[in-house]
Amino acid sequence: MERQFEAVLGILRFGILADFVIGGAMPAKRVSMNKIKEVIRLKAAGISLRPIAQSVRLSLGAVSKYAKAAADAGLTWPLPAQLTDEALTRLIVGAPADVEVAPKFVAPDHPGIHQALKHKGVTLQLLWQEYRECHGEFAYSYSQFCTLYREWAARLKRSMRQTHRVGEKLFVDYCGQTVPIYDRLTGEIASAQIFVAVLGASNYTYAEASRSQQLPDWLGAHVRAFEFMGGCPAVVVPDNLKSGVNKACRYEPEINKSYSELAAHYGVAVIPARPFKPQDKAKAEVGVQIVERWILAALRQRKFFSLDELNQAIRELLHRLNAKPFKKLPGSRLSAFESLDKPALKPLPTQRYEYAQWKKARVSIDYHVEFEGHFYSVPHRLVGKEVELRITASIIECLYKNQRIASHTRSHRRGGHTTVAEHMPKAHRAHMQWTPGKLLNWAVAIGPATRDIVQYQLTQKPHPEMGYRACLGLLSLARKFGNDRLEAACKRALVIHSPTRKSVLSILKAGLDQLPAGNQASTTEPLLPPHSNVRGPTYYH
Repeated sequence: MERQFEAVLGILRFGILADFVIGGAMPAKRVSMNKIKEVIRLKAAGISLRPIAQSVRLSLGAVSKYAKAAADAGLTWPLPAQLTDEALTRLIVGAPADVEVAPKFVAPDHPGIHQALKHKGVTLQLLWQEYRECHGEFAYSYSQFCTLYREWAARLKRSMRQTHRVGEKLFVDYCGQTVPIYDRLTGEIASAQIFVAVLGASNYTYAEASRSQQLPDWLGAHVRAFEFMGGCPAVVVPDNLKSGVNKACRYEPEINKSYSELAAHYGVAVIPARPFKPQDKAKAEVGVQIVERWILAALRQRKFFSLDELNQAIRELLHRLNAKPFKKLPGSRLSAFESLDKPALKPLPTQRYEYAQWKKARVSIDYHVEFEGHFYSVPHRLVGKEVELRITASIIECLYKNQRIASHTRSHRRGGHTTVAEHMPKAHRAHMQWTPGKLLNWAVAIGPATRDIVQYQLTQKPHPEMGYRACLGLLSLARKFGNDRLEAACKRALVIHSPTRKSVLSILKAGLDQLPAGNQASTTEPLLPPHSNVRGPTYYH
């Protein structure tokens, strides 16, 4: 130890603090070895000491000592290729030959440390302990270990200094740049919007083109992004796009109901970035910039005639982008995704999310709600109440106080109605249950004459439903007078050619149905004597 201390004093005596102090444990702080080499080079070129001192920005005394030490060691320019900085330091300093130079400390794997810190629960203390177990006495102390890592991390881009947990956040946004799509027939140009999603830990990127930034395209892009990544993150961080956020707020943003439903379906939380705080979604900002540079710029000279054609081209370049190696970190977005984010993502649900539109509607007096010109029934007790409609491509659900009260197959027939019998009042339900077949079957059970009158009522009206009430009224007479009397009254009504409910009721009230069958003809005889002015019933036949 004493001999090493004397060697260090010898270096300080010469004013030399080069890349390595004798012992190799301390990095240079004042004079670099490059300046010493420059002194040797300029001296060999025949330049005097004063200009050399001005050129290398050292004192004249220090330059004189370096030049003398190099001359004493027999060094000329150019220096031998095999001469290392450590050996050059020894020659200039003139350290004793028996002074043993201690080996350097092993430098930590800073890129590996940076990636490891993204895992939940991993700290610098834990990584330093693992580093120390591997390298023992050649390991830096914990404080130096942390200092070296922070100095290395400070040289990275600003966005990379944020700590993103694996599988935690997915940042989503739209590019400001659009891509034109041409119509082959009309030549019209439509602008395709470019959706971008970036995972926080691995920077794994997804991009696709959609026709608009409206709610169906916005939610559909989320679904396809989850499927592209093969899982769901814990949090989705969008911008305050109106399609997803009804009301932007720094503290309590109001999320669109369809967006909330998608989040519930996939088990993710939606945390919009604060208004006017782009640093909250820096990953998305950088991801948009990278997609514009490496994908959209590469497609700038191509002409697309359909959205599918454009998305196919984007997918090809997207794979190349994710496989592109990082500049300052090991691996690529794809390899980082495979090792970091992919194992931490939650599995996709068994069923794919189906886009649903929400709308408020008031129940009409006929216990139906209207959507796009078609009417759907709800329980009649909710007449006048406001309900919510959840509309998908195939189903319309009605909810009242967050409880589903009705579900119908969606119909596009304007002016039509879809009615469930259970939603109707009891009286309306009884009316709806009657059909021509059911009425005829009931009449047949009473007798053939009753059947004939019922059939007459159903066939003589412009529409069968117009005769329902008359038939129901006729058949209801059986409860008061009995089936036998009703059948007899119907026979007498047919004989007098008056097959109406009113005639049958008059016969029943007068008791004519109870007269002997032989007296039926007498009832048809004229009550007045024959006369030329009396035409009689046969005239009308």
